[in-house]
Amino acid sequence: MTGRGRTVLAGIDGSDGSAEAVRWAAGLAAGRGLELELLHCLRVASLYYGGGLAGSEALFRNIQREGDRIVAEARGLALEVDPAVRVRTEVCHDPAAAALIDRSRGTRMAVLGRTGLGGFAGMLVGGTTATVASHAYCPVTVVRGRHGDGAVPQEGPVVVGVDGSPNSEAAIAAAFEEASFRRAPLVAVHAWADVTYDSTEGMARLLPQWEVLQPDEERLLAERLAGWQEKYPDVPVERKLVRDRPRHILLDESARARLVVVGSRGRGGFTGMLLGSTSQALIQHAWCPVLVVRPER
Repeated sequence: MTGRGRTVLAGIDGSDGSAEAVRWAAGLAAGRGLELELLHCLRVASLYYGGGLAGSEALFRNIQREGDRIVAEARGLALEVDPAVRVRTEVCHDPAAAALIDRSRGTRMAVLGRTGLGGFAGMLVGGTTATVASHAYCPVTVVRGRHGDGAVPQEGPVVVGVDGSPNSEAAIAAAFEEASFRRAPLVAVHAWADVTYDSTEGMARLLPQWEVLQPDEERLLAERLAGWQEKYPDVPVERKLVRDRPRHILLDESARARLVVVGSRGRGGFTGMLLGSTSQALIQHAWCPVLVVRPER
């Protein structure tokens, strides 16, 4: 993990996805001797009617009690994972995205669930998940499970997307660290035919160029991995060079992976776009947890 703090931050809201995120974050914190912080943000904005009129004091108290219950249950889930894990809890009144981003300063990693009750990761890109992944000061993991039963995989390789961008370099560093920590093999995917073609005729005209470009793309992938393979000799590495769009192959690979690691924005992203199309697609549709890494500010 590229974050330098001693805390794993988990956003909780009482949903099933939130519970999976707590378990995943607790395992991470316990395994690395880190503190786990559980943060629940009360949805007090829903108590205000049109014109700024507030709900009754009794409603505020009920929401506060519900928040305390959610936090207590989440703490219990974390201690089930490891009774020795250090857990700190907080209930706040701030909007979820703003609170998580603020507390990500000095945090090793922020963790969100795959679904929510409106407060955290159940929202599509453009909501809380995308906002936190785009602006957090630390890596962000969205804990997703296999489609259908929602079970979060514990087996399989760590998969990382490689494209030569600064974001990709940070992702490679995090992926090797995660693979070493989990004693898992690493699959490094470099998808270099990331162009949309309008017709098969247009594609046919470009086929010879693929053969010309392939040696350079193979060299790029080897160079990006070389130093990290020396630093982590315990991590078996499989290189995968594919002629496909990055999000397509990474979504396919997520079906057999335990974790997919990507940079927040690749070399094809528009200037100013903080979360690229590949990371957006993965946090919505991947079949395993997704770790989004941004270069340290």
